[in-house]
Amino acid sequence: MDIVNRLISQKKNEAWDGENGRFSKALCSLSPSPYCIYRKATFRDFKALLVLVYVVSVAAGYNLLQLGKCSKSAWYKENLKGSNLYVAWLCFLLDQVAVYVTFGANSAALEASVLAIKGAQDFQWMKLCNKYTRFCFQIGGALACGYVACILMAWISLISAFNLFTLYSPKQFLLLKTRG
Repeated sequence: MDIVNRLISQKKNEAWDGENGRFSKALCSLSPSPYCIYRKATFRDFKALLVLVYVVSVAAGYNLLQLGKCSKSAWYKENLKGSNLYVAWLCFLLDQVAVYVTFGANSAALEASVLAIKGAQDFQWMKLCNKYTRFCFQIGGALACGYVACILMAWISLISAFNLFTLYSPKQFLLLKTRG
């Protein structure tokens, strides 16, 4: 009962997790008690990281489909001239969408991670990285890998643009090259 009274008297210093209804690790470290539940931080705690997982999964699936298309065209020596012009435009536009959406999701997750590092006193958001350091290092590594993936997807998009616009004549605007 003494522990409960001490917790009530220190109400301004407590770190209550309102969503899950548990005391955080900082409060539990004051004294060992049966009322404390230790939490493990996951990517599901930040909605931006959850959205990032979904966006990156869809982008990875799209890139695997593109890899299959490229290996098929290399295996059968197909060319994207003529009737497959619409496919080339579709691939170019989808490459652009994949890069921009992945970059936007990475940037949103980076903003949420900065809030986890610094906190926001005005909104009474606590710093989380001083309690969950391993989680924060893993998120930092994942965001760095995400930005490297964005750069690589932008490079693939440049290759897609080159392959598309080589189908057009350099002398007249949007006129296809003649076969021959």
